Amino acid sequence: MGMLKEFKEFAMRGNVIDMAVGIIIGGAFGKIVSSFVKDVLMPLIGLLLGGINFSDLSLTVGKASVKYGKFIQSVVDFVIIAFAIFLAIKAINSMKKKEEEKPAAPPAPSKEETLLSEIRDLLKNMAEK
Repeated sequence: MGMLKEFKEFAMRGNVIDMAVGIIIGGAFGKIVSSFVKDVLMPLIGLLLGGINFSDLSLTVGKASVKYGKFIQSVVDFVIIAFAIFLAIKAINSMKKKEEEKPAAPPAPSKEETLLSEIRDLLKNMAEK
């Protein structure tokens, strides 16, 4: 029974839930980028390179077919996804930095600090006389 309670506490932590949401959104984002690369970007690159369709590029060695075109497409997918994530993290860090740069108003002195300052000033005035 204790192990079940421990697991429930673990699964309901904020970090675990945030991570799960990030993985789900990341998976969906990956599908969008893959579709963009496969259906929009690669055909345009193929046209620029003389009508080459990267998905169909393959090399036959004996009975094996090495589909290096799909590998090229996967590399382009990865580079675009990595760049998009880099831009998102850079924007988030930039916003955090702007937040940190805002000068915080100094807190008002507490009653004790005010009283100690007055005592210090009185002692200073007495020493000068």
